[in-house]
Amino acid sequence: MSADPRIVIIGAGIAGIGTAIKLREAGFHNFEIIEKSAEFGGTWLDNSYPGASCDVPAHLYTLSFEPNPDWSETFAGQPEILAHIRATAAKHGLDEVVRFDTEIAAAAWDHDTTEWVLHTTTGEEIRATVVVSGLGQLNRPSTPPIPGLDTFQGTAFHSARWNHDHDLTGRRVAVVGTGASAVQFVPEIAEEVAHLDLFQRSANWVLPRENPPIGETRRRRFRRVPGLRRLHRLGIYLRFELLVNQVFNTGSMANKKATEGATKYLDSVIADDQLRAALTPDYPIGCTRILGHDTWYPSLQRDNVDVVTTGIREIVADGLVTDDGAHHEADTIIFGTGFDTNNFLAPIDFIGRDGVSIRRRWVQGAEAYLGITVADFPNLFMLYGPNTNLGHNSIIFMIEQQIHHTVGLLKRMRADEIAAIDLHRHEQDRFNRRIQRRMDKRVWVTDCSSWYKNESGKVVNNWPGSTIDYWWKCRHISLDRYETISGGRV
Repeated sequence: MSADPRIVIIGAGIAGIGTAIKLREAGFHNFEIIEKSAEFGGTWLDNSYPGASCDVPAHLYTLSFEPNPDWSETFAGQPEILAHIRATAAKHGLDEVVRFDTEIAAAAWDHDTTEWVLHTTTGEEIRATVVVSGLGQLNRPSTPPIPGLDTFQGTAFHSARWNHDHDLTGRRVAVVGTGASAVQFVPEIAEEVAHLDLFQRSANWVLPRENPPIGETRRRRFRRVPGLRRLHRLGIYLRFELLVNQVFNTGSMANKKATEGATKYLDSVIADDQLRAALTPDYPIGCTRILGHDTWYPSLQRDNVDVVTTGIREIVADGLVTDDGAHHEADTIIFGTGFDTNNFLAPIDFIGRDGVSIRRRWVQGAEAYLGITVADFPNLFMLYGPNTNLGHNSIIFMIEQQIHHTVGLLKRMRADEIAAIDLHRHEQDRFNRRIQRRMDKRVWVTDCSSWYKNESGKVVNNWPGSTIDYWWKCRHISLDRYETISGGRV
């Protein structure tokens, strides 16, 4: 590898920005960020629906090396998060190294030149010694294939592609899905629509989430005393970290108590017996993402809101028809149905050594070493890859460890003049066997419908241990697990 190899970062969200900053600090300057959208922001650019906010306290949901002492509330909203992301990119001059409105369509490894050959959707070819994917797990909206959607004569859109030009005042709205996005936007729009039908496939556990503002006095202290801000962040982190070996253990007393507590909260705020029964999950808390909101349950008790638990049979010109034959009139359909989370690296099908497709390799479920590298795909590094999602803490913490590990490997390669590294297959298999053995103890494997699992029920998204454990593993940077290709300088 040359002293300054050609590196392409795919994605200009938090992961891509953080990688660019750390590459520069390590003395790598020949890199470019490729972004399909027109601006920095990633998921926080895409998800601009009413009420969009983070369910992790803002002081923890921040790159540790780019803190923001001026968060205005505990759980920051999308506009404030996006503004901080853009400010971080501007601070580091990343406008100079990003190419917007450019989407990668295909990628193939050229063994002769030890390079990745990337092709954009417009047919342009880009060559890179190293590719770092910042695509993550929440980048492609998922819309269920409901028959008749193309016959609908009203307006339909996904929450991650919110139609801000469509005024919902006085509309009859059908919301399909009750996940994290719907929990945030339904309370925001319920007051302005004429009627809202909420189509629920399965109920979610929702807890109250107090979101007090952070006053100017406290923000001023955080600005003047960085140690105070860091201590505050550490306190949040440790409080969340305690959850993983308690609440998320299948059958544990902590899980049972948490389930009981969530049930009591639901019982205390939902007066109607029938509605309360419909909103009570039939699985222990934590099997799906635990959601937090203070006005979700009250919004579902409004006179103009109905919760529909019967399955959707089809969409017709003026609404939706459920399996019982009932017609639900609607002029607007909003899909709060989440993302294609199991199809990692989509829409790009990376073709590695000997023509192997990563799509075919992952047909039984995505696997990677530390969620970062995959055997037969040299010099390809993933951020927020398989089995690195969390149910209890900040994903930004995990991404930072992945950035550290990736940059550390690149520094070793540069020092030893190694053109490429390729993970040994037995290392990947051994790592993932251990992951799945540990997964058996977690509540995510119990019987519930969750985006953490693929179609066969294998948990491919979540990390089964503590983030401290993951930090420790990422700190150990060694080329021993890799086949090294030392062909001189590239």
